[in-house]
Parts: sequence; structure tokens; C-alpha cells
Amino acid sequence: MSRVTFTMLKPDSVRNGNIGAILDKIIKSGFKIKAMKFTQMTNEKAGEFYAIHKERPFYTDLVDYMTSGPIVAAILEKDNAVNDFRDLIGSTNPEEAEEGSIRKIFAKSISENAIHGSDSDYNAKIECEFHFSSDEIF
Repeated sequence: MSRVTFTMLKPDSVRNGNIGAILDKIIKSGFKIKAMKFTQMTNEKAGEFYAIHKERPFYTDLVDYMTSGPIVAAILEKDNAVNDFRDLIGSTNPEEAEEGSIRKIFAKSISENAIHGSDSDYNAKIECEFHFSSDEIF
């Protein structure tokens, strides 16, 4: 079980002014920020990050959405990081998300669902390395 996970506050969270409130909720849930950056993904980078979905019908819309504005990428640390963070963010569909979860509070729809969280320790490692070099992690 890894002690780190990766997250992205998606363009809708940034656009809607929710960065501070979401980060506050993450920190108050016991996560420590190990790395963080405010950036915007290019089409190439978003395509590479979401390559697993390339054959899915929503792939082009997903890449367009993720490049529509800046994001906040972060590496978070906590015991049982991946599972605890998945619980904190809630279901992809905000209508099905638990009360008090980030997506229940901040997401508008399945496609504009406020935040990304790694779904496994394996993917957390890949996603952290995709967005951060070793000298950016503290």
C-alpha cells in the first residue's frame, strides 16, 4: 500500500474559483501536499495522460475539456492514500457521490467532475511521474 496518490483539480474547479476550498478539504482530511503546480496541459500531454481511453467515444471531448483551462496537479501523502482519497472525492457522477465528498460539493456533472484521483497505487506512481520530476517533490 502506497503512501502517495496523485490528484488534479480540473479546469472547471479552477474556472469556478474552487481551488482554495478543495485544497482546504484535502488538507483537513489529513493529506500532506508533497508537490503541487498550477499549469495547463497541451493537447499532446492530455492525449498522452488519457491514452488508456483513446478508443472510447468520450476521448476527444475529455482531451478538449482537460486542455480548456489551467489545472492544479498535486502529489498527496497519507497512509492508505489512494483509497482514502477516492473516498474523499466521491463517485465520478456527482449525483451518486457521498454527501460531503468533493464531487458532491463542487462537481456539476459526470464530465465536469471537479477533480481527478488515482485509482490504484500502480497508477498513482505513473501519474505522479508523468506530472512531476523528482526535484519537484518534497
